[in-house]
Amino acid sequence: MSANGYRDYFKVLGLDRSADADTIKRTFRKLARKYHPDVNPDDKDAEAKFKEISEAYEVLSDPDKRRRYEQFGQYWNQGGAGVGTSGDVDFGRYGNFDDFVNDLLGRFGGPGGGSPGPGGFGFGSGFPGGGFSASGFPGGGFQGGGFQGGGFPGGGFNTGFGGGAAAANLDAEAVISISFSDAFRGCERTLAVNEERVQVRIPPGVKTGSRLRLKAKGNLQPGTGRRGDLYLTLKLQEHPIWKLDGDQLRGELPLSLDELALGGEVRVATPDGEATLQVPAGISLGRSLRLKGKGWPIKGGRGDLLLTPVLRVPQQLTEQEQALFEQLRELRSSNPRSGWLQAGRL
Repeated sequence: MSANGYRDYFKVLGLDRSADADTIKRTFRKLARKYHPDVNPDDKDAEAKFKEISEAYEVLSDPDKRRRYEQFGQYWNQGGAGVGTSGDVDFGRYGNFDDFVNDLLGRFGGPGGGSPGPGGFGFGSGFPGGGFSASGFPGGGFQGGGFQGGGFPGGGFNTGFGGGAAAANLDAEAVISISFSDAFRGCERTLAVNEERVQVRIPPGVKTGSRLRLKAKGNLQPGTGRRGDLYLTLKLQEHPIWKLDGDQLRGELPLSLDELALGGEVRVATPDGEATLQVPAGISLGRSLRLKGKGWPIKGGRGDLLLTPVLRVPQQLTEQEQALFEQLRELRSSNPRSGWLQAGRL
């Protein structure tokens, strides 16, 4: 403070005079966390600094106060009410740091509240002033690089502080992509939420559209510390072989011409290994073969695995195979297109 009592609030916050509202809010959050008395117990200098930056934020975050401050300098508030944080602050009335900052930002003219959009608050939209902004989980299982937001420095949730009506719905939602293998076996992933790391357990057998609920990890209500829940909707990545059909797992079974014609035992792939399957002689390509208990995890066990035969014709034949196929063509007694030629006429 200068000798005449004038405080350069921009200098107090370490900002240029052209700083916009979002920059002012972001900077205050960072400094408030650094100098808060809970973080610096019995440190009078830190407490004094905290009151100073709070005073600066009160003025610069209010468009009308900022306009008068920039126009009249030290005389901006002549005849007006004093700055609310220049006196003592009763920190004991707040349960934690977030409660205090939420109340402070709400009282000091942050963006107003509002009503939730259709379907609650989603990632990147819905909650006034921010909401969630996320692309997935870190650590490999989920695509993306963790939850990022406009809240405290380092990411996390933007709580959309405001002095208007409290939001009716504090829940948040996100769509998360996971691999087919993780969905089949189940997995654990670490989620970065508002500077805390949360373990998320994904049970075996989830499907596209499955929802997981993380209690009290949603949007934060200004001034109260209340938080909604976070709902994760799962989306399975495609697999080169397996596809889900309800509770049944399906895939193609490549067979050679002789295996289709003669049948016999063949080794087939399953999601967790291999199995032996009896192929009937003369099986048609449209018929599926069932392996019970080898499919997708379901309540109480495993579903069935359905394999649909497909013909795999070799791209190259040995001389002996070539000769045998030519011999087969001469000896073949049936015409595979019998009746088909006539039935195709309109």
